Amino acid sequence: MIEFVRAPDERFDNLPGYPFAPRYLVQKNGLRMHYLDEGLRDPAAPVFLCLHGQPSWSYLYRKMIPLFAPHGRVIAPDLFGFGRSDKPVQDDVYTFEFHRSSLIELIDTLDLTNITLVCQDWGGLLGMTIPYQMPRRFARLIVMNTAFPTGEKSLGAGFENWKAFVRSQPDLNVSALFRRGTPVLSEAEADAYGAPFPDIRYKAGVRRFPELMPVAPDSPGADHGRAGRD
Repeated sequence: MIEFVRAPDERFDNLPGYPFAPRYLVQKNGLRMHYLDEGLRDPAAPVFLCLHGQPSWSYLYRKMIPLFAPHGRVIAPDLFGFGRSDKPVQDDVYTFEFHRSSLIELIDTLDLTNITLVCQDWGGLLGMTIPYQMPRRFARLIVMNTAFPTGEKSLGAGFENWKAFVRSQPDLNVSALFRRGTPVLSEAEADAYGAPFPDIRYKAGVRRFPELMPVAPDSPGADHGRAGRD
């Protein structure tokens, strides 16, 4: 069994712009993944699969979901370690394959087809490695500020600085990070981004993501990144 913590439900009460009902899927590893399921139920309509990055969660898509919903079904999961999904407490549980396989299991279990992949940051680094493996389920991409994780190019000083910063902040203040990086947010919105992380025990996933970036062709996940790109 994987040891995990689960953010209290009351931390998600009355978040600004986030009226969506929670849904849950217990995966084969015993962990519970949270996702939103909004919009049309027409089998012929597209499915907008919205994947967030680090250290955000499905709250990121609160303004896009109402725009997509009249045109199709909207699925917005929280990766393990984020949002209302379970959060393993051991850092080493979080691997590229752990996250990628959990998304594949979600897609298979919900039997999603005609997918428009909406992705940014780690949502793209993971999500864009999946369509090549299940091409009949995907129809189109909406890609924002992300990349294929091929391990073939230097990630640059900016990423190395970010990686060092996160490593130095095991109890990263997520709300403060969003407040500083996105000053257009209200105080309540910035606090909503931090709602899933009551204390340091809930932040293993946040800490781990920069360490999972493929930095060489033989890094875990780099083979999937190249296959997805090709």
